[in-house]
Amino acid sequence: MSSPTPSILVCDDDRAVRSALNVNLTKAGYAVTLCDSAEEALERLRAEPVDVLLTDVKMPGITGLDLLLEVRTHWPDTRVVIMTGFGSVTDAVNAMKAGASDYLIKPIARDELLLLLQRALETRALAREVRQLRQEVEARYGFSNLIGATPAMHEVYEQVQAVADSKTLVLVTGETGTGKELIAHAIHYRSSRARSPLVVVNCGALPENLLESELFGHEKGAFTGAIRTHQGKFEQADGGTLFLDEIGEIPAPVQVRLLRVLEGGAFTRVGGERGVKVDVRVIAATNRDLRAEVRAGSFRADLFYRLNVFPIRLPPLRERAEDIPLLATHFLERYAERHGRPAPRLCDEAMAQLRSWRWPGNVRELEHLMERTLLLSGGGGEIRSIRLPEEAELVPAEDSTGESGPPTDASRLDELDAGGLPALLDRWERALIVEAMEAEGGVQARAARRLGISRSNLNYRIGRLGITLQDVKFA
Repeated sequence: MSSPTPSILVCDDDRAVRSALNVNLTKAGYAVTLCDSAEEALERLRAEPVDVLLTDVKMPGITGLDLLLEVRTHWPDTRVVIMTGFGSVTDAVNAMKAGASDYLIKPIARDELLLLLQRALETRALAREVRQLRQEVEARYGFSNLIGATPAMHEVYEQVQAVADSKTLVLVTGETGTGKELIAHAIHYRSSRARSPLVVVNCGALPENLLESELFGHEKGAFTGAIRTHQGKFEQADGGTLFLDEIGEIPAPVQVRLLRVLEGGAFTRVGGERGVKVDVRVIAATNRDLRAEVRAGSFRADLFYRLNVFPIRLPPLRERAEDIPLLATHFLERYAERHGRPAPRLCDEAMAQLRSWRWPGNVRELEHLMERTLLLSGGGGEIRSIRLPEEAELVPAEDSTGESGPPTDASRLDELDAGGLPALLDRWERALIVEAMEAEGGVQARAARRLGISRSNLNYRIGRLGITLQDVKFA
């Protein structure tokens, strides 16, 4: 399907100028409309908006600058290019300050005209794309996407509404998969900062030296490989919100620098001397018990109290089982739309299966399962049975501790091969590590924590067992 012909509205009280522009623009493939006054241009725009308005500054009646202001107010998608005489450069400057895309000095050169119009159309397309993406993000992460009718979730909604339009620091806590990032998005898009950036940093995915540079930026030559000055996430989020996910993973030296910027709103880049002042609202999240981390000495008490101004705890899915039908139906409908299939209906037997599982991966696990269920069903009709995650075969729903020991079934002896017990243990260890990496999206720090070992220990085991990224299948 071919793209529509770009439309240009030419407004100039000089007939010769209008005629010359009409010839050049029509030959270049534009759909051109001519008018001799700003009043007529407004009538044309009310009837049918255009991509670009090309208008003279000085005209009888409404001037080109007044026309520009009207267009910016009522037709913000229309790009405005101002034409002015050689002696009226001041008018062009004022027009740019008022929101014109560009200006042309008469007499107008054809090549300059076409190049400038192409640039105006490109910026228009980019602005529309950015707006569309923003709307999609707001639709996905807005407040309406927080699903749940239980008292625990209503308390979360009330907390989000209360704190959203403020500068207060928020600490979101909860198990992996409960939707902590979704809460951060909901807070941001309900605040007065919604039109400014929301910058996300996964603090557990970066080593200490890179995390410091990522947060605070660095100066050219600050370290080997720093070939140019780099703005950190705090600068990128200036005027908006910075979401620090996995805040419990931040090493001690970076905790000190983070505390300083939270208290003073200023910092220096790595290798720099000049202070940088920013206006950033910080939301942090963790699945760790930071109070226990403080007692253990691995997290600074002063930083914890600075972050914990407004805590929001997200309950695990097992504590709000009544929300499972709402969530499951929501995810089925979302992925049915995404994959272009009719949404199936979950019957009572399937719902009972979902309620029976303890959901160690919480809402994220349920979401992934619903997408898989939709694809397997083909869409439409009723779903009577659901293949629960493989963990369901290992840990029964009534096991609230989540603990499981090695298998005791004598048939496991059949799994021994020429390698004996060491080879079998290696296979089990490899499978567990790959499963943990998949469950945590490839983030080694989180996978190590799930396995109950240190990150360096996990790296050692990955190397010993020859595990590569190709072995890990991400959801």
